[in-house]
Amino acid sequence: MMPRARIAGVGMIPFAKPGRSEDWDVMAEQAIRLALADAGIEYRQVQQAYAGYVYADSTAGQSALYRVGCTGIPVVNVNNNCSTGSTALFLARQAIESGVAECVLAFGFEQMLPGALGAVFTDRKRSLDHHLSRQEALLGRDEGAPLVAQQFGGAGLDYQSRYGAPDDVFGMIAVKARAHAAHNPLALFRDPLTLDEVMASAHLHGPLTRFQACPPTCGAAAAVLVSPAFAARHGLDAGVEIVAQAMTTDYAETFATGSMMSVVGYEMTREAARMTYDQAGIGPDDIQAIELHDCFTANELISYEALGLCAEGGAEAYIRDGGNSYGGRHVTNPSGGLLSKGHPLGATGLAQCHELVQQLRGTADRRQVEGMRFGLQHNLGLGGACVVTLYGRA
Repeated sequence: MMPRARIAGVGMIPFAKPGRSEDWDVMAEQAIRLALADAGIEYRQVQQAYAGYVYADSTAGQSALYRVGCTGIPVVNVNNNCSTGSTALFLARQAIESGVAECVLAFGFEQMLPGALGAVFTDRKRSLDHHLSRQEALLGRDEGAPLVAQQFGGAGLDYQSRYGAPDDVFGMIAVKARAHAAHNPLALFRDPLTLDEVMASAHLHGPLTRFQACPPTCGAAAAVLVSPAFAARHGLDAGVEIVAQAMTTDYAETFATGSMMSVVGYEMTREAARMTYDQAGIGPDDIQAIELHDCFTANELISYEALGLCAEGGAEAYIRDGGNSYGGRHVTNPSGGLLSKGHPLGATGLAQCHELVQQLRGTADRRQVEGMRFGLQHNLGLGGACVVTLYGRA
C-alpha cells in the first residue's frame, strides 16, 4: 500500500471584503508562512509547490512564493474555477503518495472584485458555454439575476419540482451557517441571522435570496503535506492524514438529463463521494463533520443527498430535524462555510482543509465537534470539477 499523505501544517488568514485586503501575493505569503510555522519546518525543506488561483496572471504562484524564498523547486499553477484550492491539494497528495516528493506545499489565494461573479474575458468564447447553453435551454435566461445565481437557483427549483421542499428550508441553511460562523474568528460574517431576515433579503432566482449566496471575498490558505517517513525523520506532529480522495469532472448526465441539479454538478459530487467512501471502506454515517461547497444554500441542500448524508428527497427532514448541525447526525460547515466565511475562489478548498485539520486535532475551540474521527471535504467548480477528500487521525 502507498503511504497516506499527512497534513503537517495549515495556515489561513482572515477573509476580507474586496478592497479591504492586502495584495494577493502578500496574502499568499502570510498563509504560507503560517502553514510552515504550524508544520515546524523551513521553506527550504519543501520539494514541490502547487499554487491555486483563478483571477491572477500566469506564474502568480511563483511570484507569491518568491516572497518566502527562491529555492528552485517545481511550482505548478492551478486553475479549476471554484475547486482550485482542493485541486492543488489533490496534486500535492498524489506527489506524496507516488513517492515523487516527501514534503509538498499546496496554497491558494484570490483577490476579488465586488459584486456577483461574471465573465472576465469578453473577447473570446466562454469556457462555461456547455453549462450556460444547457441552462438557457432548460430555464431560459433571467436578465435580472446573476448567471451563477440562475444556475444554482435553477437547481433549487429543480429540487423543489421533484420533492416539494418549500423556500424556507433553503433559508434555514443560511441561518445555520451564521450560527456556526459566530465562533470562527477567520470568518467574514459572524453576526447571526434570523430566518425572517434571510427570506426578506433581496430575491435572486428560484428559492434563493441575497443572504443565501456566498460573498465575493479576498483571502489565502495553505497546507503542508508530508510522507509518514518525512514526519518521523523530522519529528513532526503530523497527526492528520488524507484517508481517501477522488476528483471527478462532468459526466454525460450533466448535459443529457434535463436537470439543473446535473448542470451544477450533482453527478460529479455523487461519484466523487462514492469513490472516496469505497477507497476508505467507510460510509457517511462514520463521518462527524463536513466542509461542503455552500456557494448557495441550494447547493448545500442538494449536496447533502449527493454526499449520502441523507436519502434522496430527505434533505428537508434532515434540515428541520437539525441533522446538519451540532447534536445532529453531522455538523455541516462548522466554519460557517462559504456563506459566512467567504469564498476567495483559489483559497476555498484549502480553507476547508484548514477547518477539518483543526477539528481532527481537537483545536477548533467553540466550534469543536465532539468525537471527531473523520472529516469530509467537498469542493465544486462549475465547468467542471469536484474534489471530495476524507481526513482522519493518523
